[in-house]
Amino acid sequence: MDLVIFDLDGTLIDSEKIILESQFETFARCGFTHPGREAGLGVIGLTLDIALMRLAGLTEPDDALTATYREVFGRMRREAESGDPALDEPLFPGVAAMLVDLAARPGLKLGIATGKSRRGADYIVARHGWEGLFATIQTADDAPSKPHPGMILRALTETGARAERSAMVGDSSFDMEMALAAGVAPVAVSWGFQPVAGLMALGVRHSLTHAGELPGLLDALVNESA
Repeated sequence: MDLVIFDLDGTLIDSEKIILESQFETFARCGFTHPGREAGLGVIGLTLDIALMRLAGLTEPDDALTATYREVFGRMRREAESGDPALDEPLFPGVAAMLVDLAARPGLKLGIATGKSRRGADYIVARHGWEGLFATIQTADDAPSKPHPGMILRALTETGARAERSAMVGDSSFDMEMALAAGVAPVAVSWGFQPVAGLMALGVRHSLTHAGELPGLLDALVNESA
């Protein structure tokens, strides 16, 4: 493979607690009724303003809602940094070892495509010591919101990777639809924020039950394209 692109929230990092708590407080402060956990998880992956718009049942982004969420999330992240483990954003099991394995493969480049802002993505990279690990990082500041294929197309251009020898690993329908639109192999994870059965129903052929399965799957994809 030339390039493997990863989503962040729900794929590499478990950010469910801090995101949902930020949504709940934001909606309460702004006078909206939050539709519940499943709906809250279902919009993760979209660019923030669009995610909140959908969650609130609006027809266009609400600047006050977005600004309030940023304020609340920032405060909760500071609380996590000061020692509140309930708001931490740990790696999912096996992710650290899987990234070490892939990083050692000659010719293989790694990337990120996330609905987070550039600042948010940079924070996660620095927190986990991933500086220099990813050849390309695409964020909400760089391209249209998922499932538009722009993030992946930019990643392919930046790295010189071929679409038919690249893959997108994610936990949401937005990730899978983006991959299919860009012509790269979509790989669904079963530990994320959306049910894997729904992702497979989109026409995805490959899924993971543990991060450690990805290196072997990539070998299989190479053999398929040979």
